[in-house]
Amino acid sequence: MLGVQELIIILLIVVVMFGSKRIPEIMAGLGQGIKSFKKAVEEDPVQTNTSPAGPAKQTGQPAASAAQRVES
Repeated sequence: MLGVQELIIILLIVVVMFGSKRIPEIMAGLGQGIKSFKKAVEEDPVQTNTSPAGPAKQTGQPAASAAQRVES
């Protein structure tokens, strides 16, 4: 677990690397990215049927591979 001293050292390193003016811009961009990701996940549930023609017809036999179709 991180203690207070470690967090202060990490914060100082971040301020030195990016500057105090750039940090709010980075955090705002990160927040917008998280919001758009959550919105995309909520709006686009995983679809099991991606075919526009509907579910594939199941015949009980395995589908022929491309090589088998060419030979026929």
